[in-house]
Amino acid sequence: MNEKLQGLAPVADAGTRVLVLGSFPSVASLKAQQYYGHPQNHFWKILGALWGEPLDKKDYVERKQALLRHGLGVWDVYAACERQGSLDANIRHAEPNDLGALIASCPKLQAIAHNGGESFRHARVTGAFGLPVHKLPSTSPANASWSFERKLAAWRDVLGRYGLCDACT
Repeated sequence: MNEKLQGLAPVADAGTRVLVLGSFPSVASLKAQQYYGHPQNHFWKILGALWGEPLDKKDYVERKQALLRHGLGVWDVYAACERQGSLDANIRHAEPNDLGALIASCPKLQAIAHNGGESFRHARVTGAFGLPVHKLPSTSPANASWSFERKLAAWRDVLGRYGLCDACT
């Protein structure tokens, strides 16, 4: 039996307009205690391209400040799970996060965006909150079938709908 892994706290505040939900942090992210901590993950590079700032070159405190400044929140659908490695397919005995409590603390929230397929499996749950729900291509290095440019275009489309980047329109 694997040990129970604990996820990370949400990055969100009262100004959050779009909440991005991943599945569960990778081994590298848990070790660093940072969302999207694997250097090959495109999350920070995509947001940096959309916001015109090199987030992949900044420290984590600055990255989190940029998220909040732009109205983007980040969390995961799972609070805890057992998993060998980082692949979503290996997640076992997952415990969900209390999404309702987080959403209640974000009065300006306009939409929820799932980062990848495993997270999007919970779209029925997130859709029950009465907000638009979007499926974004996973920024994970495991999603090699999508080029960076194709991921960027999909993220630009969704975040641009909610005014989360000047360069999106």
